[in-house]
Amino acid sequence: MKFLSQIAIAFLFVGSISEQSSSHAANRPNILLIVSDDQGYNDLGLLGNGIITPSLDRLASEGTRLTNFYVSWPACTPSRASLLTGRYPQRNGIYDMIRNEAPDYGKKYTPEEYEVTFERIGGMDLREIILPQMLKSAGYKSGIYGKWDLGTLKRYLPTSKGFDDFYGFVNTGVDYFTHERYGVPSMYRNLEKTEADKGTYCTYLFEREAIRFLETYANKEPFFLYVPFNAPHNSSALEPEIRSSVQAPDKFKQMYPEIKEEYRITEKFRYESPAKVVTSEARVRDYRAAVTCMDASIGKMLDLLEKKNILDDTIVIFFSDNGGSGGADNAPLRGRKAQTWEGGIRVPCMIRWPGGNITAGQVNNQFLTTLEIFPSLAAATGADLPKDVVLDGFNWWPVIRGEKKSPRTEMFWKRKDLLGARVNNWKWVDMGGNSGGLFDLATDIGEQHDLSKEKPEVLAMVKARYQNWLNQMQAAEPRGPFRDY
Repeated sequence: MKFLSQIAIAFLFVGSISEQSSSHAANRPNILLIVSDDQGYNDLGLLGNGIITPSLDRLASEGTRLTNFYVSWPACTPSRASLLTGRYPQRNGIYDMIRNEAPDYGKKYTPEEYEVTFERIGGMDLREIILPQMLKSAGYKSGIYGKWDLGTLKRYLPTSKGFDDFYGFVNTGVDYFTHERYGVPSMYRNLEKTEADKGTYCTYLFEREAIRFLETYANKEPFFLYVPFNAPHNSSALEPEIRSSVQAPDKFKQMYPEIKEEYRITEKFRYESPAKVVTSEARVRDYRAAVTCMDASIGKMLDLLEKKNILDDTIVIFFSDNGGSGGADNAPLRGRKAQTWEGGIRVPCMIRWPGGNITAGQVNNQFLTTLEIFPSLAAATGADLPKDVVLDGFNWWPVIRGEKKSPRTEMFWKRKDLLGARVNNWKWVDMGGNSGGLFDLATDIGEQHDLSKEKPEVLAMVKARYQNWLNQMQAAEPRGPFRDY
């Protein structure tokens, strides 16, 4: 059966589950959606790789951990647009990064130059409907604190797109302390730039704002709190000794083994040669410290919700926006951020919602994606799905509860000329040149054994399904900013 037909069936059982969940919808559960940036698949303390994440481990022990969970694109901007719209990047128009490439070659923009670059003027199509706009129909207050990455002009900013409050930065990355993007101030409060908190570590600021939001709305109005951290993304600075790693507070660095050598001299680093960069050992330490700092902030949010006796009636969802990079550990997956190998698109995810009958301590291996979040939150809250909008996901609650198998059998990825397709357990990857192949994820999650020559008929079938999807995306109502129409 074709995937779109399956999605239609999936929406039929949205109605049936809504009857099961009517009490939850009537109570209008709160929502805490937390997204990390470039966190590895294996980077959870409970998995035993040495990273310290007690709060994320708590989410896993008190909720359900998804092990077969995908994002829609292997890097920041399109992935975030999809989770907020429930639509493939190729359908919602954000199918590449809203960023400038010149800093990769050492270019520091003047303020006047920066104002007219694509990173400054590009943004999500104004016709797209995102989560806070949908949730308003059910009476939700919405706040976002952290990384936006969907446009910097006022008409594209969160409070112009349904959020009631925003504090964070507007592009793909910043220096964690100066809050500058390659020297340009990038922190905003609602529609205005601010440098009021310059010098304070980003994670602490996003924690502060999230706690303020919770203190304001907890036990008063149903809320949607979206906390997209920039941790543990590398710092967006031009200085090689900063850009080559993740910035993290010293107190969290000290929680990990001492590093003998912090820096080394390399003959080649982007735009400087030679350059002083962080050693690989220090980069792993810094990365882990940034994750642990973020984890501590998450813990404070959970503790406050518990103190106010609303934690169990709050849907808490955590995942990474794409595969790990820098000092990340993506084991046992192959590849990393920006690639269509599993390590670029399969990410850690936890869901906690006892009030919605989500069982504690469960591990769920069903095929699920971020495209499911939009319709699932609609079903849980009683919010009205937007009319005349094609969604690419379905209500996942019966799957999370273990009542049904996932109706998803296909997922597709396209990042420029890097391609990927999953049909049932078959995965086809085209990374350009001779890199790629056909893999059976049921027995080869690490994508090590290319079956292209052994299973030519399967390869042809998967490629045909990919082409079918591509045809559908090309036939969809066009959206900017990249589509020519």
